[in-house]
Amino acid sequence: MSWLNVEDIHVNYGDIEALGGVSFEVGQGEIVGIIGRNGAGKTTTLRGISGLNHPRRGRITFAGKAIDHSPPHEIVNLGIACVPEGRRIFSDLTVLENLKLGAFKHFRRGAKKTALENLEHVFVQFPVLEEKKAQLGGTLSGGEQQILAISRALMSSPAFVLLDEPSMGLAPMMVSNVFDSIRGLRKEGLTVLLVEQKAYLTLKMVDRAYVLTNGKITLSGSGQDLLKNEEVKTAYLGQRQRL
Repeated sequence: MSWLNVEDIHVNYGDIEALGGVSFEVGQGEIVGIIGRNGAGKTTTLRGISGLNHPRRGRITFAGKAIDHSPPHEIVNLGIACVPEGRRIFSDLTVLENLKLGAFKHFRRGAKKTALENLEHVFVQFPVLEEKKAQLGGTLSGGEQQILAISRALMSSPAFVLLDEPSMGLAPMMVSNVFDSIRGLRKEGLTVLLVEQKAYLTLKMVDRAYVLTNGKITLSGSGQDLLKNEEVKTAYLGQRQRL
């Protein structure tokens, strides 16, 4: 049964239509991918779900609740967290301060214990963050910053994580580490919607995927089926995009 439903959403930037009727679904516990080239509308799709760009038409529901016109903080409160493109960590704050900002909703509600439990859990998952907790975020390597961005999202106790281009700008070894971290989210019981240009790695990992082209879904299927699809091979897997 689908948990997130995106139904025929249209999103504009001024007079320019970025999404022209996008529909897809994500089931609880799945890892679902959206692949596509730059400018296809991948980030806009995630911004629509997270409340940063409300659709002018269409409907988005999460766990049966309409969220297409909800503000971002309400969507976070429902259990959806977004790891944005480019990581967007606070470079002048320490690793620990970045993580605490991710737990803002808990501190606001007086649930300091929950925030501290989440912090302890993140440090167990990613020991490098505990080792460097007093270090400024901007001094971390690109891969470490991406792990910090993922961990900051986990501090809000999400059930559903949106990941926008987590491999962007990373060395091959760090890309592998980040994808291992994404697999770990499933083991934690989280649902993941992954937007990526690295089609080969994405399709190998996800349960299902959608191909987004010029603001529209043009193909969908299991990750394995799309790996074998001749159109996908030609458009996205010419260089295998392993790392």
